[in-house]
Amino acid sequence: MEPTREQAYRRRIAELEAQVATLKAEVARLAELVAKLSKNSSNSSKPPSSDIVKPPKPTSSKQANSRKKKRKIGGQPGHAKHERPPLSREEIDDVREYRLNCCPDCGGRVSARPKETRVVQQVELIERPIEIVEHRAQGCWCRRCKKVVHASLPATVQKGGLLGPELTALVGYLKGVCHASFSTIRKYFRDVLKIPISRGQLAKVIGKVSEALGPAYEELGTRLPEEPRLNVDETGHKNNGKPHWTWCFRAEWYTLFKIDSSRSSDVLIEMLGREFNGVLGCDYFSAYRKYMREFGVELQFCLAHLIREVKYLIGLPHERTRVYGERLLDALRQLFRVIHRRETMTPKGFGRALEKARTDVMNAATWAPRCSPAKNLARRFRLHGDAYFRFITTPGVEPTNNLAEQAIRFVVIDRRITQGTRSERGQRWCERIWTAIATCTQQQRSVFEYLREAVNAHFHGQPIPSLLPAGP
Repeated sequence: MEPTREQAYRRRIAELEAQVATLKAEVARLAELVAKLSKNSSNSSKPPSSDIVKPPKPTSSKQANSRKKKRKIGGQPGHAKHERPPLSREEIDDVREYRLNCCPDCGGRVSARPKETRVVQQVELIERPIEIVEHRAQGCWCRRCKKVVHASLPATVQKGGLLGPELTALVGYLKGVCHASFSTIRKYFRDVLKIPISRGQLAKVIGKVSEALGPAYEELGTRLPEEPRLNVDETGHKNNGKPHWTWCFRAEWYTLFKIDSSRSSDVLIEMLGREFNGVLGCDYFSAYRKYMREFGVELQFCLAHLIREVKYLIGLPHERTRVYGERLLDALRQLFRVIHRRETMTPKGFGRALEKARTDVMNAATWAPRCSPAKNLARRFRLHGDAYFRFITTPGVEPTNNLAEQAIRFVVIDRRITQGTRSERGQRWCERIWTAIATCTQQQRSVFEYLREAVNAHFHGQPIPSLLPAGP
């Protein structure tokens, strides 16, 4: 029996509805895939360097109008003038006077006016900006020992060899702070200092600087487990092409770097021990959670990382997930508004406002739709929600992990330039010089001056100066 026209229509409608449902599911799958592929540093924990294309920042109407009127190049009206202060008399090596016997315009007689003297201070390289000293240790024949004996050489000559302590510190500065390769340093020695030097000799010099920094680095490592607050982060590192990790431990007065082949909690146990009593600022990486779970360590999870993850939820295709993300993001923004208004509020009022903002975030985070990312985030708050608000009850703890991320930026730059290390000796050098650079920068000390002091002490067999300030 042939189907009627009505039955044929119904069958066709059912087929089209099934096709529409299939296409909707495919569209939702592709939208979710696009959202995942669109992850960048603004909506996830990915570093800014991983962004393939950085989207332009949105501009307001005020900014758009201001861009129409192009301003002139250079200093703008009302901008304070900045002038370099003159060098002191102690810093000047030579003074040269230029006098007039007559007026250069009319040839008339002139009288000196010292207050009207025009002064120009000029700094210049000398023809050979180094001193070469030949040290001769006299050899003598001992009739009793029946051998040749030599006079003693100064400690700096004995340990330094070809390069003295000042030049050794300079090589360490060029290699560590300036990211210069051995080839670049060789060219500098050849063209500027007029001294040929081999890559092997430079490697030995870097080894001496590394030895000089060793005791100060070990001192910081011993101090690390005693810190009441630490911020920790890690980034990838290549050693001879094999994956390693650079760990960054940022304390109040210093920063310590550790290169390891592991990214697990074993590194935290090695560096901080099993009885760390401080608060650890970090992201939500599993190694930190395991360390917290097994040893009862208090953590402060980074709220900046959390905001980026919430922004990712807003970009997903599911409407309920977007609503959930927007609600949570609004609560987090209100929390940071309270934090930024701290200076204008009384301590009691600030505490009440902060507690209310925390409650609003927790309430917004615990409810979640069926979408997996949203459910995972809600579960995270149920398990570890308190670890996002440790800064409220613990003075001095930061709500974000920005301190460690800022400190590790130099390492990321160095990694891109040098492509990592090739040996354990190279790892130790990187750990020590990065620690010295970050710590001196943190304390507003001169890195080169510290390297000079450390190398001089090492060559003279004296105690290495500490990287810790005198206060702590």
